[in-house]
Amino acid sequence: MPDCIFCKIGAKEIQAMVVYEDPDILAFRDINPQAPVHILIIPKKHFDSVNALSAEDNTLAGRLVLAGRQIAHQEKLADRGYRLVLNIGADGGQSVAHLHMHLLGGRTLKWPPG
Repeated sequence: MPDCIFCKIGAKEIQAMVVYEDPDILAFRDINPQAPVHILIIPKKHFDSVNALSAEDNTLAGRLVLAGRQIAHQEKLADRGYRLVLNIGADGGQSVAHLHMHLLGGRTLKWPPG
């Protein structure tokens, strides 16, 4: 997607503070953090949201979660706890139309979230 900011970050056209990368996934620090650790985990391939995934994408979806787990270990959050969040659509709080998962941690997170 030519106008997608996350596609541009994934293609390295826009700089980001990258904390994890593999051939299909990129993770970087959120520029407007909502917790002491706030990392966005994206597939490099564009999907508007979870709603755009098909059965063939099940491996990628699982790898996003496993990347979140690995990053939580890197950030020393695994023992204390952390949250992985997917926002879908406007009412779900999605503000960028590119599938992304938030990793939040570094403080006690409240429930319900909002």
